[in-house]
Amino acid sequence: MTFDLVVATVDRVAELGRFLDSLERQTHRDFRVLVADQNGDDRLQEVLERHGSLRTERLPAPRGLSRARNVALPRLEADVVAFPDDDCIYPDDLLDRVAARLAPGLDGVTGREPWWMTEAAVLTRDNLWNRAISFTIFLSRNVVERVGRFDEQLGLPSSSGEEMDYLVRALDAGARIEFDPAIVVDHPRKDADLAFVGARDGASIGYILRKHGYPPSTVARMLLRPAGGAILHPGRARFHLATLRGRLQGYRR
Repeated sequence: MTFDLVVATVDRVAELGRFLDSLERQTHRDFRVLVADQNGDDRLQEVLERHGSLRTERLPAPRGLSRARNVALPRLEADVVAFPDDDCIYPDDLLDRVAARLAPGLDGVTGREPWWMTEAAVLTRDNLWNRAISFTIFLSRNVVERVGRFDEQLGLPSSSGEEMDYLVRALDAGARIEFDPAIVVDHPRKDADLAFVGARDGASIGYILRKHGYPPSTVARMLLRPAGGAILHPGRARFHLATLRGRLQGYRR
């Protein structure tokens, strides 16, 4: 089984180097790294040369996570496609374990960060919200070709949720995707303005709910969650209320 790893990167060099270091240690060797480089200069040249044993292809890309990934999509050749962040770390046997999981009849698998839930599930439109994050998603190339480009209204730096939108579209196209808690990818936890993050991510979720015609019952549930969080966790009320406002604004957009 072959893998194409689409890595959109901007500004980070040392972090990308650490990710490439983890790829050097992979026990499964049949993969290629498509580096969607949003930097506009040659700052990545040295780190890519330092990892000359890897099959890499550097693709100049515009700023914006979804736009950068879309540059790489026409270059796909492998059986399986992944979208790792430039600062995540793959465990040494990750690609081997993903290859073993993707048996015939399964179109994709998602994993988790170390502190996430541990109950396996088949992804649906209703349960995918906390069972996928972009750097733990592995999809067959056939699914990616059916789904097509990422929605450029979503994706950092101005918004998020592009992978949720992509998975909804994959499921609507008939893909069978499973959440496997045994697939764990390390990713640094960063200090951030939680109110800003809540508003940004909330707006993206609201947009996705409206775009994909989720029923009123689902929309109501997704609005009640942050409202309840503000009541139950007053120390994080600012975050939960910002999330609620963001979801309302995104839904109206």
